[in-house]
Amino acid sequence: MNGMDSGSLVIVHCSNPKEKMWGLLLRLDGTGAVVRGMDLVTVEDWLRQERAGEPALIGPSTFFIPGHRLVRIDLDESGVVVESYGDRYRQACGRAVEDVLLGTAPDEASD
Repeated sequence: MNGMDSGSLVIVHCSNPKEKMWGLLLRLDGTGAVVRGMDLVTVEDWLRQERAGEPALIGPSTFFIPGHRLVRIDLDESGVVVESYGDRYRQACGRAVEDVLLGTAPDEASD
């Protein structure tokens, strides 16, 4: 993927208050960004929960970040040294994180 479009996994840097959010970009326009995901500090715990198949105590939500709070938006991309959260999820859980974030992943209990 070369661009940042709807459906891209992103890390959003915000100000006032300063925070970082991770998730699936649903919309980006002049008013701000709509993301389906979570605060970056909870992603590691969520990955552990998902990998272990534990009950969902942590889960994604859909949120709007107003444009005046947006500092920067980065694609969640793997590099030479660092693996993206999306790739880590796929490797650990065997399914695409985009489907899980949107709630479209197949129900494994029906297998």
